[in-house]
Amino acid sequence: MAKTIQAIRGMNDCLPEVSGIWQQVEATLRQVVASYGYQEIRTPIVESTDLFKRSIGEVTDIVEKEMYTFEDRNGDSLTLRPEGTASCVRAGNEHGLLYNQQQRLWYMGPMFRHERPQKGRYRQFHQFGVETYGLEGPDIDVEVILLSARIWKAFGIANHVKLQINSLGSNEARQAYREALIAFLTSRADQLDEDSLRRMESNPLRVLDSKNPEVQAALADAPSLLDHLDDESKQHFSLLCERLTQAGIEYEINPRLVRGLDYYNRTVFEWVTESLGSQGTVCAGGRYDGLVEQLGGKATPAVGFAMGIERLVLLLTTLKADEQDTSSADIFVTALGDDAAVYALTVAEHIRDTLPAARVVMHCGGGNLKKQLKRADKTGAGVALLLGSEEAQQRQVTIKPLRDGQEQSTVALDALDSALMPLIG
Repeated sequence: MAKTIQAIRGMNDCLPEVSGIWQQVEATLRQVVASYGYQEIRTPIVESTDLFKRSIGEVTDIVEKEMYTFEDRNGDSLTLRPEGTASCVRAGNEHGLLYNQQQRLWYMGPMFRHERPQKGRYRQFHQFGVETYGLEGPDIDVEVILLSARIWKAFGIANHVKLQINSLGSNEARQAYREALIAFLTSRADQLDEDSLRRMESNPLRVLDSKNPEVQAALADAPSLLDHLDDESKQHFSLLCERLTQAGIEYEINPRLVRGLDYYNRTVFEWVTESLGSQGTVCAGGRYDGLVEQLGGKATPAVGFAMGIERLVLLLTTLKADEQDTSSADIFVTALGDDAAVYALTVAEHIRDTLPAARVVMHCGGGNLKKQLKRADKTGAGVALLLGSEEAQQRQVTIKPLRDGQEQSTVALDALDSALMPLIG
């Protein structure tokens, strides 16, 4: 017997029992971004490795440890995209979408990182993100945050997420802070773990994001990034806070909030939750005003965010476990006898024509009525249509409600849709 082939570790199947909620999530996300006038962009899964080395930074964990990189037959180094922003910028530069223009874009699709798989985090994962270009003031930062806040409202989970914000300032201000932070970390080196010591040399701001309680205790009196901001960044951040307050968005200033990618400047933010244990961040973003120029384009301000769809689905199923619709059908069509089987096809297609939103499953394979109704129950359908020889001859349909105890009734085929509508909503 041949050995069974299984999925690669960390790359999961989305089975029918959960694909329904994925479809609902994706549809809601599309609806929200459309209401803000954002347009979809779709980029390739495979990009030049240099794209991510130049954008993310060669000394980041993503580039050093996590990227799926390989040489093709021409000897070119290619990488499965680990995130979406760099690809959006590459496409914008390549197709002339960015310079002296304003763009509001969104994307959704698979990303790849060779991380340790854990709940809500996989090696193939899916991200939804928005990216805006050509807008410099804090008003677009506010719009992007408002858009993300509306997503939580649309899913009914606004009370389960909190907004944290910070400013990284200009590149020059951050460099001055970096030197002050390295001096502080060097004086506390004996209190840092191995990972923090490594980051202290390559990307010291990431030490602030350590999840090690002992490291966090050592950072208690670390210098604050907010104290090192340049004047323009201070003004930008002050206006951001003011307008968020005016818009009714509650937030917490977290001076240790940094992003793991080198291209961020000024505004950074995260939406966090306490409903997923240690996996608390469900959305993150900020400004990356220098990235377009860094990747060969003209200097262009930019701001955006990304959220993991697996993490969002996990949050929704955790918070609304009792509310999930696990049914695969609204209407189940039974058929007793060969002539009824032919008629059943007609009835099922009639419903799909007149009630296109209804999910109609037709029984196939014969069997008695008890067996067919048992299968109808498994689909979660609220209504079964009983079709036998008499119904086929009379062009009628017997309607049997399955969930609310109502009596069954028989109607003419041309009156079926009006009879079904109150039963299936």
